[in-house]
Amino acid sequence: MPSCDLYLISPPEMGGAFPDRLARALDASPVAAFQFRVKGLDDHAAAKLAEPLQRVCVDRGAAFIVNDSISLAKRLGADGVHLGQDDGAVAEARDALGREAQIGVTCHASRHLAMQAGEDGADYVAFGAFFPSSTKATEHRPDLDILTWWQTFFELPCVAIGGITPANCGPLVQAGADFLAVSHAVWGGDEAAAVVAFSEAISAARKAKRD
Repeated sequence: MPSCDLYLISPPEMGGAFPDRLARALDASPVAAFQFRVKGLDDHAAAKLAEPLQRVCVDRGAAFIVNDSISLAKRLGADGVHLGQDDGAVAEARDALGREAQIGVTCHASRHLAMQAGEDGADYVAFGAFFPSSTKATEHRPDLDILTWWQTFFELPCVAIGGITPANCGPLVQAGADFLAVSHAVWGGDEAAAVVAFSEAISAARKAKRD
């Protein structure tokens, strides 16, 4: 079965000592990517907040992905951008950020939106929320079989998001998620311990599936 990696999403508060927390999380166990998600800041203020976090990611080999804003991703020279359904087209992001950029698209619980994102040239699709989330309000609740369906027919990676914890992530791993996008389960407590717990839970789920 394919590997499954952790994809961290920033908490609402990223000032103060947060760069140190991010470093601790990334040092605890391999993390594929960190998504920088801010609301209500202009690009200048957001860039200032992002810069130390981006350095932490670069130093540790984790992709630095900007949520929603193609212009901020371009300004920062980020590794990519994650687009919601109202955040601009994949083609627009590709033109602005170049061929190497990682462009992800939120597809909620929709197979149609995911296939469309793939046709448009996205690098990954995200499904969710699989569980109730304390990070943001969720309307869409996909079934696990959307991950299995996607994994069966498409080569593009898929991300599972929404209320995921070390305790409930096993079925998502076994269903075919390539990445688990998590926020509160890591930042709501000891980030290093949480990342290790996720790593162990992913390994256990993969082993159980093989056995």
